[in-house]
Amino acid sequence: MSELTPNPAFMHRCLELAALGRGRVGNGALVGAVLVRHGKIIGEGFHAAYGEAHAERALLDAFNGQVLPEDVLYVNLEPCCHQGKTPPCTNILIERGVKTIVYGMVDPDPRVTGKGIAHLIQSGVKVVGPFDRELCENLNKGFIQVRKNQRPYITVKKAVSSDGKIANHDGSPMKITSKEQDTWSHRFLRARHDAILVGVGTVITDNPQLNIRFDQTNDISLMEGLNRNIFRSKNSIQPYRVILDPAMKISLDAKVVSDAQASRTILCVTPEAADREQGKVAVLQKRGVRIVRIPLQGDHFDWEALWRALITPVEDYHGLTSILVEGGEKTWEVFKKAGFMNEEVILTGKLFKDLP
Repeated sequence: MSELTPNPAFMHRCLELAALGRGRVGNGALVGAVLVRHGKIIGEGFHAAYGEAHAERALLDAFNGQVLPEDVLYVNLEPCCHQGKTPPCTNILIERGVKTIVYGMVDPDPRVTGKGIAHLIQSGVKVVGPFDRELCENLNKGFIQVRKNQRPYITVKKAVSSDGKIANHDGSPMKITSKEQDTWSHRFLRARHDAILVGVGTVITDNPQLNIRFDQTNDISLMEGLNRNIFRSKNSIQPYRVILDPAMKISLDAKVVSDAQASRTILCVTPEAADREQGKVAVLQKRGVRIVRIPLQGDHFDWEALWRALITPVEDYHGLTSILVEGGEKTWEVFKKAGFMNEEVILTGKLFKDLP
């Protein structure tokens, strides 16, 4: 076999497939895989949901043909080699006779990190990579952050008027961004994060929905490409809504705890507040709101406890890896001062009199 020159188009297809798992894989990675024969894709798969088959196994389970020695499997993340929710991917790759693999990035999970590659090489598989590493790491920056630093990847978004204001003088909401900016924000920020976070002050003042409304392109059929006869659902998953509310001041009429998506809301309160407001807790939990009890550390929540609660799967909650902070100035400054801001996005615009 001649020396393999990886084709970026096949890795890009892996990333397209991987992105279909956004909002479904919990604290896991977004992974896609394609099987290539003589320059043509003959098999595809992706990690479709938490606890379900990883991309490589999904591909091979759906592929009815025989894997030939000249076939090349592309995957954007190093194949796992440990028993987790699913069996090791390296095992099925070896068993099915895959001889060449191109991977995008090394898995940051300490249970894997190079061990999957080593297992494949020791079993006679030719392994090429990392390939298109920067693109692959960008897609899974949340997963990397969680595995390396035990906290989500955090983007802080601000909207500031042309004269530097974020609200009216009386504290009431000020419309700053245009419809085009709102659409961009929903498509490229809200839809690409697992959760949107605000402080309870923003909920009390603005009563926001904190969902994806202005852009509906996230409603993507999972019946993609060669998977058209396998997957039959839609990818219309709304991000979680994380509300920091130490004293449990939130109103039961607030949209984030009373609308049809209440089960996507995580309310972070102190244990003392939860004990004091047992009646409110019962009502919210009946609606599906997830109540998380986090102790205070000084004037803010215990960060380590907060991150652990948000990234750790519990029952039907599968954790998250990325957060878009959209709260007010106080919330922005708290995250910035604590050193938890990975990205900052500032939208500027003219002043608009009417609220959306």
